[in-house]
Amino acid sequence: MIQRILPRKAAGRPRARARRASRILLAVTAMGALLGLDLPEAGAATPLGVTAGAPAGAEAGRVGALFAGGLDGGHFCTASVVRSPGHDLIATAAHCLDHPDTTVFAPGYRDGEAPYGLWRLTRVYVAPGWTAGQDPDADVAFATVAPAGAGETRAVEDVVGAFPVAAAQPADVTVTVLGYPSVLDAPLTCSNATSLFSPTQRRIDCPDLSGGTSGSPWLAGDALAGVLGGYQGGGDVPEVSYSAVMGDEAMALYCEAAGVAR
Repeated sequence: MIQRILPRKAAGRPRARARRASRILLAVTAMGALLGLDLPEAGAATPLGVTAGAPAGAEAGRVGALFAGGLDGGHFCTASVVRSPGHDLIATAAHCLDHPDTTVFAPGYRDGEAPYGLWRLTRVYVAPGWTAGQDPDADVAFATVAPAGAGETRAVEDVVGAFPVAAAQPADVTVTVLGYPSVLDAPLTCSNATSLFSPTQRRIDCPDLSGGTSGSPWLAGDALAGVLGGYQGGGDVPEVSYSAVMGDEAMALYCEAAGVAR
């Protein structure tokens, strides 16, 4: 049984971007969706605002897909490993953690393989504003994880590394978003300058960040400055995405999940 620091949300509320389409429909239409994407190859010269395939490497290895039960259950959101004294913490969007008991994390997932294994959630941290009313300004969450299978004795951060968490970013900070659309078996990446949609919500213009990219890290340099989510569950169209600003509440939640003092 997964420990939650706050009560489970009531059933029947609207689902956000991550679960809008059924997994069956996504499986049937995946080939058509792939043929419809015109993505350049990733590279150092990828222009701002252009989405490309994310190359394998240390950065992509710290980001993974969230699955329902296992690799055959379909991936529906994205998460990333963040630094903590326990070396066992991931960050994602709060709306991605409706069913933590059956959710597993596959860092570095690519082409149907989980090179760093599967990790089960052991404790979930969501803010009171999300639990009480799904406040989009509180659509940030953290969870501790442990190996899902026998044989792995290390913590996830010791396996793949981790991103530091950084708040107080300028309104126009340039970030890199890295995440997994539900119809793809490899991550996409896009970098661009952000803007403040409101004092509590940040937006970015990047194409093709469709369902499944909820929870994707927004990296300012090598630090987590947000996760894809918030307003409209992260955005109603794949060309524009949102993130709740990593303010005092989000940082307090991170410190609680990491077990550190602010």
